[in-house]
Amino acid sequence: MTTHRSKPLPVTRRRRGHAHPRDNPSLPEVINTDAELDEVLTRPRPVLVEFIRSVSSPLVILGAGGKMGPTLAALAQRAAKQAGHALKVIAVSRFSDAAAKHWLEQQGVKTVSADLLERKQVERLPDSTNIIYLVGQKFGTKQNPAATWAVNIVAPAHAAERYKGSRIVALSTGNVYPLVEVKRGGADEERALTPLGEYANAAVARERLFEHFSRKQGTPVALLRLSYATELRYGVLADIARKVHGGVAIDVTSGHFNCIWQGDANEMILRSLPLAGSPPLAINLTSPDIYPVRGLATQFAKLLGRPARFVGAESGSAFLSNTNRMRTALGRPPTDLEAVIRWTAHWVRSGGRSLNKPTRFETRDGAY
Repeated sequence: MTTHRSKPLPVTRRRRGHAHPRDNPSLPEVINTDAELDEVLTRPRPVLVEFIRSVSSPLVILGAGGKMGPTLAALAQRAAKQAGHALKVIAVSRFSDAAAKHWLEQQGVKTVSADLLERKQVERLPDSTNIIYLVGQKFGTKQNPAATWAVNIVAPAHAAERYKGSRIVALSTGNVYPLVEVKRGGADEERALTPLGEYANAAVARERLFEHFSRKQGTPVALLRLSYATELRYGVLADIARKVHGGVAIDVTSGHFNCIWQGDANEMILRSLPLAGSPPLAINLTSPDIYPVRGLATQFAKLLGRPARFVGAESGSAFLSNTNRMRTALGRPPTDLEAVIRWTAHWVRSGGRSLNKPTRFETRDGAY
């Protein structure tokens, strides 16, 4: 196995050739409202505008009603509009959150209500040669593991059967890997999938279902193993900032992590369509750098004017991913962590909205 041996970078270090946030006029100094946040999350870069011209219509996004789906769909729609490309973006979800459905329609995205666990509903979905698959279930697995297995196995099978031969970019998770030593860097895509807990094992099963249908039907698939997309309303950075602000002790046993700004993750998911192959190609989707929980909490403490409290001691292992393959294929995530830290601190200090969906990044036994 190839390992990434570089040491975790200090969160304040400025990397050679990587723009400082204040050098980038497209990054705001602060973000004050949900509308401003959504605008930043869905603002396409020129590389996406150029790419989206090659995507044939329609683009179907399955599971578009969750935390990432709405902004991903809106990002694709904005990119197509800027490109002058008449791409129809179709967002498919049960839409248990009616507000997400309404917001998507306001952005010019067509919505279709469907439950991917119901085969007949999946069979009636619009035809497409380009599919983004975001369906998954993680939290609540400990209480109802059967539901997690159903969502992560039945839905992929239905989608793969319905869209035989179409390009599919399927979102997976870095939890498919075991804990790895921090000093050796993150797990690469060739690492054996020996995960902890029912959720992570169900996530491996989801990958295997896509792999099975890819090999059987020749369907091109890319499996994107995401580790901690973050924005201001949820994510590891928001969790740490809110704990510091609220005087809650932070468990540093799992003391290091990767994360990626959600807007960057969404862009890279879309740009992964040409990477789909048979058999599937797996790609770790996260930050190239490894961040220390203690260091970030200390930085938030300074920005928030509150002391950071800690419990436990760093164990030396964590859930970490190596991003060499991602950087070769898609480049480095463009949004600097320092900007996200600044935005997050201001958001929390100003009483910005939270989705109240903790990442539980401290979890080490896979029990979610």
